[in-house]
Amino acid sequence: MPTIELREQVQSHYAEHARAFLQGSASSCCGSEVSCCADDTIPAQALAALQDDTALPDEIIQTSLGCGTPLELAALKPGETVLDLGSGGGLDCFFAARLVGNTGHVIGVDMTPEMLALAEKNKTQIGLTNVEFRQGYLEALPVADASVDVIVSNCVINLAADKDIVFREAFRVLKPGGRVVFSDIVSPQPLPSGLRQNAESWAECIAGAIPRDEYTLKMQQAGFKNVTVVGSPAPKDLVFSAKFMAEK
Repeated sequence: MPTIELREQVQSHYAEHARAFLQGSASSCCGSEVSCCADDTIPAQALAALQDDTALPDEIIQTSLGCGTPLELAALKPGETVLDLGSGGGLDCFFAARLVGNTGHVIGVDMTPEMLALAEKNKTQIGLTNVEFRQGYLEALPVADASVDVIVSNCVINLAADKDIVFREAFRVLKPGGRVVFSDIVSPQPLPSGLRQNAESWAECIAGAIPRDEYTLKMQQAGFKNVTVVGSPAPKDLVFSAKFMAEK
């Protein structure tokens, strides 16, 4: 499937979600056929409870379209610079901002203008000053070389047509000694070619899933070391949620 066609379908899908949130409408996690949400992840509310300040408003927590937060394994430290690939409404960025504190900095990158508008609205409501959002593609990150300590991503890399480029870009912007935690949707085995050609299923976090071992290999080929995986499929799972941790 052509990258531009796929990108337009994904962008349209998430723009619709963002508009629904901006209008106060509820929206489901990713697609209707297969849920992106994992059972073994710490809920966003629990992460909020780890903070010293007030928990985030429910309407902001509900804007997450992820498949389980990567922050439980990221071990963020005060003063670190964090990059969120496909930041959406900004939820993981806001949690990360609290964890890195006022001396830290969080950058969210998303390609969809409506999602960026939602993230900025949420940021204004919360009043955080150590978070910024940038428009851009994961395949061409608007981030300087070796400039971030930690990269996280939540149910987004599976949406990319060329994951090799995404991993190379992530490796480029990560500092030596930095680390990544990607929470994503993968498959136990290669998906049928017919499904992989369905743009709507791509946008719903299904058709873009690749086998877990292939995902790991692509990370290694991009230069990442010590790649480890948390998560395994249940019987008959077409796709499932897993977390990938690695270092530069």
